[in-house]
Amino acid sequence: MNDLVALFISSAFIENMPLTLFLGLCTFLALSRRPGTAVWLGIAVIAVMGVTVPLNHLLYRYVLAPGAWAWAGMPDLDLSYLRLLTFIGVVAAAVQLVEMIMDRAMPALFATFGVFLSLLAVHCAILGGSLFMADRSYNLAQSAVFGLGAGTGFAVAVIMLSAIRRRLAYADLPQGLQGLGIAFILTGMMSLGFSTFAQVALP
Repeated sequence: MNDLVALFISSAFIENMPLTLFLGLCTFLALSRRPGTAVWLGIAVIAVMGVTVPLNHLLYRYVLAPGAWAWAGMPDLDLSYLRLLTFIGVVAAAVQLVEMIMDRAMPALFATFGVFLSLLAVHCAILGGSLFMADRSYNLAQSAVFGLGAGTGFAVAVIMLSAIRRRLAYADLPQGLQGLGIAFILTGMMSLGFSTFAQVALP
């Protein structure tokens, strides 16, 4: 149990997708201007990663991994080269489901996300979660915890950035720093802060 807690903390803070591994910066920067949008983006990322990482683990272990077809008399069959396409397909299906639910239940929020919600289908942070899972040979429980932790870390980071950007909207910034300029500086400063979590010894 302690190992799973440590994995959750590590995936959320020590290996934070946008601030430590620099994955998913496109939506991270584009949708962090309003706290409300950032919160829903964080929830969407948690939901998608929480589902796709363990699901991709099952597909990889029982369909794609070397030896997965030994029960069918094909122990030498290795389909692991298809993992990227398979993972993308699973992520795209999960994002499509989220889009359908959001379009039905929250059309105003769906319109706010615009094209960026569809971009979650090829979101490098979400896809990276599944690829890290396969490379590190996580089991099913570890995959589920890692997916939820990575999604939570992304959500925390984008909500923090949106809150800071909202406050800075009332600041008298130089013309060259307004918009994405200050967002990049804030992201760098937050990245330095999150990098200190790597020095924390987990029990």
